[in-house]
Amino acid sequence: MEKYQLIADDVKLGQNVKIYSFVNLYGCEVGDDTKIGTFVEIQRDVTIGRRCKISSHTFVCSGVSIGDDCFIGHGVMFTNYKKPRASILGKPVTTEWQALPTIIENEVSIGSNATILCGITIGRGVLIGAGATVTKNIAAGATACMLEIPFSLSV
Repeated sequence: MEKYQLIADDVKLGQNVKIYSFVNLYGCEVGDDTKIGTFVEIQRDVTIGRRCKISSHTFVCSGVSIGDDCFIGHGVMFTNYKKPRASILGKPVTTEWQALPTIIENEVSIGSNATILCGITIGRGVLIGAGATVTKNIAAGATACMLEIPFSLSV
C-alpha cells in the first residue's frame, strides 16, 4: 500500500488494483487490474471498470460510470450538476442539486485536461482530445477534440 491514501471502508476494489499516493476513494467500485494515479479523487456512486487507467490529478464525481479498458488522462474533470449555485440573489440555495449521471462506455480514451459535463453518454471507443470540453453525447467510435481557432498577431 502506498503512503497517504484515504480509502473508505465502503470502497469495493477488484483484484490487482494499483492505487498510488495521495488518492481519495469513497463509496465507489473499481474493477480488476485498474490503475489509479497520484492526486485522484473518486467519489461515492462511481463505478470504474476493469483494466482502466485513471491518470494523476483527475476528479471523478458522484454519478459517473466508466466502462472497461478506458484511459482517463491527467487532470480530467467530470461534473455532475448542470446548474450548480451556492446562492441566488444573495440567498443560500437550500434545495438539493439534481446530480445527473454520466456514462463512459468501454474502450474510451479521454485526453489530459478534458472536462466532461454531466448527463451525457460517451460511446464505445470514442477518443477525446486533450483540453476538450464535452457538453453532449458522443456516438461510438467518434473522435472529439478542441476546436482550433486561427488567429494572427499584429505588431
